Amino acid sequence: SVCYSILSCKNGHSGPTHESLQAVFDLQPFRPAINLSNPTIANISFTLYAVLGVNEKTQILTTFLWLRLYWHNEFLVWDPKECDGVTKISLPVKELWLPDIIVYEVDDDVSQACPYVYVNHTGHIRWDRMMRLVSSCNLEIFSFPFDVQNCTFTFGSYMHTRDVRVSPALPFKEMSLNSKRYLETSGEWELVDILGETSILKFGIDEWDIITFWVVVKRSPVLYVVNLLIPSSFLMLIDILSFYLPPHSVDRASFKMTLILGYTVFLLIMNDLLPSTANGTPIIIYFSVCLALMVISLLETVIITNVLHHNSLKYREVPKWVRVVVLKHIANLICYRWPEDIQLPSTPQKDKPGNSNGSSGPWIIQPASRAPDQHPVTSALPELQQICQYLAELRAHLVSLQKESQLLDQWCHVGYVLDFLLFRIYLLIISCYAMVIVTMWC
Repeated sequence: SVCYSILSCKNGHSGPTHESLQAVFDLQPFRPAINLSNPTIANISFTLYAVLGVNEKTQILTTFLWLRLYWHNEFLVWDPKECDGVTKISLPVKELWLPDIIVYEVDDDVSQACPYVYVNHTGHIRWDRMMRLVSSCNLEIFSFPFDVQNCTFTFGSYMHTRDVRVSPALPFKEMSLNSKRYLETSGEWELVDILGETSILKFGIDEWDIITFWVVVKRSPVLYVVNLLIPSSFLMLIDILSFYLPPHSVDRASFKMTLILGYTVFLLIMNDLLPSTANGTPIIIYFSVCLALMVISLLETVIITNVLHHNSLKYREVPKWVRVVVLKHIANLICYRWPEDIQLPSTPQKDKPGNSNGSSGPWIIQPASRAPDQHPVTSALPELQQICQYLAELRAHLVSLQKESQLLDQWCHVGYVLDFLLFRIYLLIISCYAMVIVTMWC
């Protein structure tokens, strides 16, 4: 009979004999326990080397890790004193029983398993596996590009219930520290922490020992901040500063249309950097609202341009309600500063018959009053009469120009007040929007 609890050695032979090892190899289909009522304990540890990719659309996380398994084979035990002091040997994996430990969340496992295992004289085995795992993960990209992902790796036996037990080989904190050392130059993703716990998975009357690892990774936002947020913020800042362009002397509308066109081209170019499932996330809302604010700013410019040019060119009087609401109440509300040489426009009074010539200033030419006893001069020269006619036409033309200038100034001030009001409202909307976006990202 063969004693399965200890391997034999020969004098002058280092390590157990090949015959005794072959006897153990023949038992490869059986769990290596002399008493099958005793469970085999598999100890698990891993080191996360890299996060290779995150597919938000398919909810797939691709990682590369180094998995290390430990378990006890009660058949592979020898006495180092009898075996020339040999305490550790390597054996082919395919000749030994292996615990059927899998990762439950894995969709595709591309492993580079070491073809050998290390076995020490007490029967404890260590097996290293380099694994490229394509695992399912519930990815939350609401806070993109400042998102933190929490993915789970659940290790457990595929078939064995209570006869194969699993436990961590290292403290979870030590696994996290080891992984952080290798992930320091990982690029887009940074490891925050690795947490874990052991539990029991129940399904009907069967129970499985499992270890659940929570791998918390954080996206590095520098690339997206530099290429997305900063250029967009600069374009919005230029749009705000465009309100300081004089609306009556510069074609502000063309400038804003150029900004909108540039912003649209910017979004098309940077579309590849955005996740395909980022609809409804703050960054998409940010870009959409920025574009909408630029369009609103253009509409405001169109309104002000219409007030400054369309109405003033028709030389229409400013309505009374516009004077009261815009030039008085709104101007006081927004603290509009009138130029020192301009008086606050007041409601015009209708000309009285007796005052038709009394307010014309230096442009009034009054004919000399004649005494009742004087007779009209009948011998006036034709040249003097023609000069008087020219002067009367000149006076009428100057009065018309003065009235047009006054109407133009009044409509200009209406446009300036409205422009200042809409600019204040625009700044308030942008400030509130910025606070909302920062709050959502934080």
